[in-house]
Amino acid sequence: MALKRDLHPMPDFVREALLEHGLTGLYEARPDYQRNDYLRWIASAKRVETQRKRLAQMLDELAQGDVYMRMAWRTRS
Repeated sequence: MALKRDLHPMPDFVREALLEHGLTGLYEARPDYQRNDYLRWIASAKRVETQRKRLAQMLDELAQGDVYMRMAWRTRS
């Protein structure tokens, strides 16, 4: 599936957090649009504190598995 938005690169601090929390596989299992939206959303924050808060939300949602941007989400079976 082609993305309609520009592809955002993953910042090192996001990659490190995914590895540290053991969530890389769950992140990679998400659809392309979700991964790109998370990265765009985190990177668009002007303050480091806001970036960290958004990163924490992403990590929490990945760990829960059924949430995307505070909305219920289910994987396709």
